[in-house]
Amino acid sequence: MTETGKGTGKPLVAAILGPTAVGKTRIALEVARALDAEIISVDSMQVYRGMDIGTAKPDVALRSLVPHHMVDIVDAGQEYTVALFQEQARRAVEETAARGKLPLLVGGTGLYFEAVVFDLRFPPGGMDDRLKNELERWAVEDPEGLRKRLSEVDPDFARRVDMANLRRVVRAMEVYLRTGQPITRFQSRRGEQKLLYPYKGVVVSAPRSALYRAIERRVEEMISAGLVEEVISLREAGELSRTARQALGYKEVLDHLDRGVPLEQTISEIKRRSRRYAKRQLTWFRRIPGLHWIELDEAELYQRPPASWRKVKDLLEKDLKAGK
Repeated sequence: MTETGKGTGKPLVAAILGPTAVGKTRIALEVARALDAEIISVDSMQVYRGMDIGTAKPDVALRSLVPHHMVDIVDAGQEYTVALFQEQARRAVEETAARGKLPLLVGGTGLYFEAVVFDLRFPPGGMDDRLKNELERWAVEDPEGLRKRLSEVDPDFARRVDMANLRRVVRAMEVYLRTGQPITRFQSRRGEQKLLYPYKGVVVSAPRSALYRAIERRVEEMISAGLVEEVISLREAGELSRTARQALGYKEVLDHLDRGVPLEQTISEIKRRSRRYAKRQLTWFRRIPGLHWIELDEAELYQRPPASWRKVKDLLEKDLKAGK
């Protein structure tokens, strides 16, 4: 069901987005089968092999029903950037469309979705971690000095971004030192983004209290399914990359294993961080133009698939036909 966006010559893509635990995977599977689509994951952590339980990755049986892309493409010990994801995901879009199939972008990482469909430019990052390590030491030993220097070389960043976030300060300084250009030269303000792939998309959501209950239930199910054992296995296979170590659930379990944080406290922290993450996801999606919102009732959060998948399918199908 491949289509071309009006006047663009680029494939028209569909999207099913939503916060964690809302049931995107099962909805997308049914929609993909109905619309002759292939699924392209826009999840920042499902790219990692072996990180299955904590990322709620669709299992092999589900992925055998519909082709999936951008899942299990790197080892958990490898660093993986949004720029690399952008390149590979766009290739998946083009190849899917060339086969006459509809590219269906599915996931909860708003930046990764935008990286595919908008003409976003990302600053280069080096494979050599020495510079990053030096900057991280600077951030620990003299954070105010680092902030002051960054304010001098990139005052626009200092005005626009929370300078208390040292991770972002380190990244901004790294970009400046690698390129000689402030990171803001690579960033376009929202509303200035040029559309590369025309899209028709749906955000699947739920009332906040119901969503939070579903999140807490999912966390408990992940622990029961062996999340701790999965993290132990990953660690025994080799050191997790800096990015993989920060993944929701994995960071907390590593703290449990390495620092002796009690398991009960670990579970509570995963639930808390998951609720906050869902809130940030919804905030991000609200800023993306042209998306329809469908709210599930609480019962649907536990249905496999949620009954509203047909509503999602009908809405996308109608929009795709109108967007030829």
